[in-house]
Amino acid sequence: MAVQPKTDQSVGKQMSGADMIIHVLAEQGIDTIFGYSGGAILPTYDAIFRYNRENPDNTLNLVVPANEQGAGFMAAGYSRATGKVGVSLVTSGPAATNSVTPVRDCMADSVPMVLICGQVARAAVGTDAFQEAPVFSIMSSCAKHVFLVKDERELEATVRTAFEIARSGRPGPVVVDVPKDVQNYIGVYQGAGMLPLHGYQRRLELINGSRVADGHAARFFELLGAAKRPLIYAGGGVILGDAAQELRAFAEHFQIPVVTTLMGIGALDTAGDLCLRMLGMHGMAYANYAVMDCDFLFAVGARFDDRVCAVPKKFAGNAKIAHVDIDAAEIGKVKQVDWAHVGHAKIALRDLLAYGRDIKTDFSKWTARAREMKRLHHQDFNRDAEIIQPQRVCELLNEITKGEAIISTGVGQHQMFAAQHFDFKEPRMWLTSGSMGTMGFGLPAAIGAQFGRKDRIVVDIDGDGSLRMNMGELETCTTYNIPVKILLLNNFGDGMVVQWQTLYYEGRFSGTDKSLHKKDFVKAAQADGFEFARRVEREEDLKKTLEEFVAFPGPAFLEVIVDKEAFVYPMVGPGMYYDQMLTGPYITSREAIARDAKLDTSDSF
Repeated sequence: MAVQPKTDQSVGKQMSGADMIIHVLAEQGIDTIFGYSGGAILPTYDAIFRYNRENPDNTLNLVVPANEQGAGFMAAGYSRATGKVGVSLVTSGPAATNSVTPVRDCMADSVPMVLICGQVARAAVGTDAFQEAPVFSIMSSCAKHVFLVKDERELEATVRTAFEIARSGRPGPVVVDVPKDVQNYIGVYQGAGMLPLHGYQRRLELINGSRVADGHAARFFELLGAAKRPLIYAGGGVILGDAAQELRAFAEHFQIPVVTTLMGIGALDTAGDLCLRMLGMHGMAYANYAVMDCDFLFAVGARFDDRVCAVPKKFAGNAKIAHVDIDAAEIGKVKQVDWAHVGHAKIALRDLLAYGRDIKTDFSKWTARAREMKRLHHQDFNRDAEIIQPQRVCELLNEITKGEAIISTGVGQHQMFAAQHFDFKEPRMWLTSGSMGTMGFGLPAAIGAQFGRKDRIVVDIDGDGSLRMNMGELETCTTYNIPVKILLLNNFGDGMVVQWQTLYYEGRFSGTDKSLHKKDFVKAAQADGFEFARRVEREEDLKKTLEEFVAFPGPAFLEVIVDKEAFVYPMVGPGMYYDQMLTGPYITSREAIARDAKLDTSDSF
């Protein structure tokens, strides 16, 4: 949705293109910019300095990271935690190419971000000038949209349009490449106006005006009414579409259990009675069993990706399927459906609930069965081990934070342990790189989230492999004295890859044996100015240190040495279905219960 422009006393005045960029950012409600300066973007950085000097009551917070990838992930973390558009501002050439990964990451997870890059002067474009890169060509395959500003008269409208594209429809990153001479040109600031994107606007109007008609709603409730075991499958679109409240109301009214994707965590209170938590490759055993058993699956803002639906024909193979998504391209892309609606999840859920509020349903046997599955197949791990288990660290920290902390992660085993063992009462409290699976995401995303949500404790749960990727951002925490907590689960290796190599490559640890790597993470944190920088190696020290870690008023770093052989379970192997799920030695499988108690798992109601 469009942001109501702020009154700007500069409308009608002459200013440079760089000044116009900054005035549009202020107009769009941007309060924080993450970026790294350089020659081709210097006019715009100078404009920030002058804008802040002239507007002391409405300054733009400028956060300078260790590198441009960090800036992009900070903007992404800010956006994911707040729902606002994140902004990264970098120079040309290598700065722009360093930003490719966060742009692609935002595109893959539908996160609204605007990246503004400096570019060499128009006369030098295409000459392999100093720090020139073909940003338009590179970014076109990674971003929702890319602009190269060739006409200086369109600069103001282009930047404003970038924000509208980033936040509207299915959100995503937009890149604006601004030649240096365009930043230096002098013109009149209009204070309004966007580029004419007729086709895009028509598609937006269709989406924004899309409602679930009565006849279409009736068909949905015919399918639901015929079901005995309905299940809601909620994805990241519920979070991005601010539809969590509507999803909760719908699920509670009809008493339908809910599974979520990795990106959908927080759509429902994870401690709630109806929440079966995460499904998929490393989803809860009971969530995956519920998918196997259901006879009606209602997908909301989810895209049936391969980590959830590796074998499409078998996924919810006995179920009728309904699907709501804002992107028509997702309907039927992986899994054929019996009912579909293209539009905003928030509005669609409201329409369906309004139509069906008086329709009587009784799924009590199924919800009771779901609760029983949660009890029988609950998550567990080796609680008698002498070495600290990573699951135990997450469990203890969750008890301390009570489901009210924003948790950011890198990518790997620690990411899955955090997803499995932390509670989230609200949306936008779980920040992770889902589709791209980008190592190095966790720390800069946590920094961005902390700038956006000063009212929350923000914890980065990281692994030694992931943390190394953007470790320079430790200094960013102390430079700005932001109270981000970095919890490193150190298993001395790339744990998830080691797990795959153990299970599927006969223990050939090619490239993952890090036993000779002797990096002292605590000393590194101390060198970057962390006053709280500790290491825990004994279980008896863990709880007290975690409590002190969370309570510390500034940035804090805690390394916990964890069991290298602690694997993530459940695990559904690549290309396998849920009936081949490995539950490991500490989670009770359905087969084990059936063997021991001759439990009938067939359709009995």
